[in-house]
Amino acid sequence: MSVKYWVYKQKINLSLRLRKMMKCICSGEQLRIEDIIPSSESLATRDYSASGYSSRAGDDAKADTSNIEEAESSLRESGILNYEEARALLGRLEYQKGNIEAALHVFEGIDIAAVVPKIKLSIARRGEVPRRNSLSDAIPPMSMHAVSLLFEAILLKATSLQALGRFTEAAQSCTVILDTVESALPDGLPESFSTDCKLLETLNKAVELLPELWKLACAPQEAILSYRRALLYCWNLDVETRSKIEKEYAVFLLYSGTDAAPPNLRAQAEGSFIPRNNIEEAILLLLVLLRRYILNKIVWDPSILDHLSFALSIAGEFRALARQVEELLPGIVVRRQKYTILALCYYAEGDDMAALNLLRNLMNNRDNKNGIFELVLAAKICAEYPNLLEEGMGYAREVLPKIEGKCNQMASVAKCLLGLLLSGRSRAIVSDSERTSRLCEALESLDSAHKMTGGRNPNVLFYLSLENAEQRKLDIALYYAKQLLKLEGGSTVKGWLLLARILSAQKRYIDAESIINAALDETGKWNQGELLRTKAKLQIAQGHLRDAVETYTHLLAVLQVQRKSFGVQKKLLKNMRNNSRSLEMETWHDLANVYTNLSQWRDAEVCLIKSEAINPHSASRCHSAGLLYQARGLYKEALQSFQKSLDTEPNHVPSLVSTAIVLRQLDGQSLPVMKSFLTDALRLDRTNPSAWYNLGLVYKSETGVSALEAAECFEAAELLQESAPVEPFR
Repeated sequence: MSVKYWVYKQKINLSLRLRKMMKCICSGEQLRIEDIIPSSESLATRDYSASGYSSRAGDDAKADTSNIEEAESSLRESGILNYEEARALLGRLEYQKGNIEAALHVFEGIDIAAVVPKIKLSIARRGEVPRRNSLSDAIPPMSMHAVSLLFEAILLKATSLQALGRFTEAAQSCTVILDTVESALPDGLPESFSTDCKLLETLNKAVELLPELWKLACAPQEAILSYRRALLYCWNLDVETRSKIEKEYAVFLLYSGTDAAPPNLRAQAEGSFIPRNNIEEAILLLLVLLRRYILNKIVWDPSILDHLSFALSIAGEFRALARQVEELLPGIVVRRQKYTILALCYYAEGDDMAALNLLRNLMNNRDNKNGIFELVLAAKICAEYPNLLEEGMGYAREVLPKIEGKCNQMASVAKCLLGLLLSGRSRAIVSDSERTSRLCEALESLDSAHKMTGGRNPNVLFYLSLENAEQRKLDIALYYAKQLLKLEGGSTVKGWLLLARILSAQKRYIDAESIINAALDETGKWNQGELLRTKAKLQIAQGHLRDAVETYTHLLAVLQVQRKSFGVQKKLLKNMRNNSRSLEMETWHDLANVYTNLSQWRDAEVCLIKSEAINPHSASRCHSAGLLYQARGLYKEALQSFQKSLDTEPNHVPSLVSTAIVLRQLDGQSLPVMKSFLTDALRLDRTNPSAWYNLGLVYKSETGVSALEAAECFEAAELLQESAPVEPFR
């Protein structure tokens, strides 16, 4: 007999048996084993794929024979195919034919509540350790083939409901499988279950499917619990499946927007790490995946490093990210990418020189001459250091010819950086003409960057407004500051502050205070520190010292509450915590200066004691102490405080000016020394009106110096004072 004829004959027999099965299902009778064993095809004879449980072609007689043997094995063990098992077989056949609704109708006829206790008992008996010569071992109510068949039916019911968009019901159906196994085997699946390939395959698919169903049902907390259930219970998952679940769970934790409660582990080793939030749990999962790859247990997936980089960056653990990148095996990431990631990590950690050295090594390599991003990053780092401004200008100028006309976004960033570098470099230039030329070039670069982005880049707008403000082009600066505020919708504090400072430079203190009040209404409590400090200075400028004291007191209260809140967190808020401490210290100094102006010496001293507890070596604190001594007529003590401030920070401009003033008050004979301090102050800050005024007094007191030089200093002081903000623009 040919194989084709044999298969054709079995299909005819199948149709006859199916009619008989349907009749029995409708009547509730049971099918005798001899009625269906001759059939060559039952529901157990068709397998399904992991992705969609699709049927396989029946071209191969060997495959049909193995499936027949599987069905016969199931039936011989029980002797009778009961009603639920018959429905499971028929439902699977309908599902494989694509009749989803018909399959679901058949599956819903299975009495799950009735069969689950039998399944539990059968699984529990299978999981027990066999006892030698024991007569008490009872025969389980169901064979493992029957259990596998019913579990498969429940799983296919869940996938049918999923296909029909009934996700919650699908998840509930899938949960039945896991609940049943967990209650029967609380300690996990034993190794003996690995021999039941079909059952284990069904369980693995149910474990993998359940979180996806809860996500589709818009039940994120249930999805999280399902993921944890899949990873914490011993399901005997293969490495690939477990890794896939771990990665999907990490991605869900990072990007779902759902706050996951810390896992409640029933048993854990003493001192073991328990993640406290989404980020920590995701990082833990991704590190496990990375370690598994290093041990050659899984193939490399580049997205693991991408997700880990994001998670560690959000957590502020940039050095930890650098360590993970450094430990990667050769060939995983190319040298350029590796150096760039490391440079970004060190830059974020504040180790700018390490980042810059990595970039220098990278750019010195012939193969990386066209590293546009690396050049821009190097220029940005150099812009923050006065001694590296020339080097930064070289990087910015090198990158511009490579990208102009190709990428306006990157070109605008390079132009903006070039403008900042030129502006910073101009401050160290002695020649007025050269300095003016550099400042004009800086404004041209910033304006060019502004045009490239169509006025839609907030950073360019900010620096364009700032540069014009520092050059005392206040009307133009005000225009750009308003454009920035409109573009950002008031979402950043620095935009509000810049606008208020420009208005204060125009002596529009009431308008500036109104801007600050509006900003306070739009800003969260933890971000109000700088705004409150600026408000206090505006009140001081208007002569409202008592109001300023109240504002400073309110600011200190906010900072104290903020510090206690940050006490329970670590690296994530490290920078914010440091900024908060610095702001608190400067606020104590400001308040001490107000009390000094009010002649409340004791209150001023208390403020300085509070500041000393934060940082005993602060140049600003020494300067405030010097102002207190100066106000009380203790000029020698004041001079010592100012000198101590300069020992701590040689370029502290207020201390340079105050030292010259106290020297004049002491004897007035040290004119060359006074002049030296004031010229140093003007070299660092040419817009300081107090330095110009006192330099004019020095020139006026000197013999043999024309009155014209003194007059020029007084004129510069007056012009700068008329346009001086309540606090520096930058």
